[in-house]
Amino acid sequence: MPPQNNIYSSPLSSRYASDEMQYLFSPQKKFSTWRRLWLSLAKAEQELGLEITDGQLAEMQAHLDDIDFTRAAEHERRLRHDVMAHIHTFAEAAPAAARIIHLGATSCYVGDNTDIIIMREGLQLIRERLCAVIAALCGFAEEYKALPTLGFTHFQPAQPVTVGKRASLWINELLLDLDELNFRIGSLKMLGCKGTTGTQASFVELFSGDSEKIKALDSKIAADFGFDESVPVSGQTYSRKTDFFVLATLSGIAQSCAKFGGDLRLLSHLKEIEEPFEEKQVGSSAMPYKRNPMRSERICSLARYVISAADNPAQTAANQWFERTLDDSANKRIAVPESFLAVDAILSIYLNVASGLKVYPKIIEKHLADELPFMASENILMKAVSKGGDRQKLHEKIRLHSLESGRVVKVEGKPNDLIARIVADSEFGLTEREILAELDPSKFTGRAAEQTTELVAIAREKIAGYLSDSAPAELKV
Repeated sequence: MPPQNNIYSSPLSSRYASDEMQYLFSPQKKFSTWRRLWLSLAKAEQELGLEITDGQLAEMQAHLDDIDFTRAAEHERRLRHDVMAHIHTFAEAAPAAARIIHLGATSCYVGDNTDIIIMREGLQLIRERLCAVIAALCGFAEEYKALPTLGFTHFQPAQPVTVGKRASLWINELLLDLDELNFRIGSLKMLGCKGTTGTQASFVELFSGDSEKIKALDSKIAADFGFDESVPVSGQTYSRKTDFFVLATLSGIAQSCAKFGGDLRLLSHLKEIEEPFEEKQVGSSAMPYKRNPMRSERICSLARYVISAADNPAQTAANQWFERTLDDSANKRIAVPESFLAVDAILSIYLNVASGLKVYPKIIEKHLADELPFMASENILMKAVSKGGDRQKLHEKIRLHSLESGRVVKVEGKPNDLIARIVADSEFGLTEREILAELDPSKFTGRAAEQTTELVAIAREKIAGYLSDSAPAELKV
């Protein structure tokens, strides 16, 4: 048996998440970012007057990505410290710079700043995925904006809406998530160089107490990585509430996706709208006729994990002691990357589903026809009154007819016969044609089509500029 089949592999990597998102949380990305942070620190220290040569910087620059992971592992087994292991590995690759690598810094300088950098890049990738889903839903909503469908409250028949209007609800929730994403991306700050307890004492020593140079050091490093600023104060780490805020944002996206997935599972049961179903796809090993909404179920399943994972950084933030403890480390190594990978997977599946939704207008029409006579009772009543009927008397009669028709449908399993009952009741004085004229579904959908068009315009304006030139090469569905 091949060795890879003898060890656990996360399904998020082997089945679901994209290569792009997996790379962001890979060892290569992490440790090459550490090296870039060490180089940025050394450059800033040189600019601010410390004795660091151009040759040292050039040697560091030449070895940012060629990481000897075997050698780093050897150092870590000996030192029992991952940052020290990689300092030694980098120093061996750039020996001229060995004495100035990590000068004045603590482990969290590379660890925490890298986490912030990667989370921001992850959120930017999530934003791209989210906007692609919104774009797909906009096309669907616009196409079906005027197709009446039975609306539901409490999953009980309610006033008709349109298929496009229902899709606009999905879009609107994703737009709320997009606003939150933009805020979160814009509000992230680097830790900067704060030292072992956040006092920058080591840099006070290096710069002979020059506070302006120390503040400039923070600013230069933040600017080097595209951040406006670093946090104003910290302990050894950035506040772990930041991790909670980020995972809460991901949880919000997961909630919206699960709402869509749940709706589509119900619509699939109703046979009104289905997710894509491939020619060779098998719905069930035992029941060949099945067309299970497995993609939507997968969205809901992964979303449940992301929503629950947001509790991890909340508990971690609440349990940090004074300037720092280390009980955050093992937890966030799991909770943060896996939440990103799961949301990446969810949005890839969502895009696949939203791009290939199958609508069945005849079934939708049938379900409407079954319920519309009840919903049109007020219109029928007004029509009868306009022809001379007594409003109070007819109201009671139509109430009784409706109850009896409901009994026929539920108890006898027969079609809704309310219209036939009203036609047969001479006190209404209405013909079947007159009654059927009141049953045009478009009369009951209000501004649904207009609302959909208006929201689609808002959505397309909001996502402009965030869509990539091409969708992911392979959607893992």
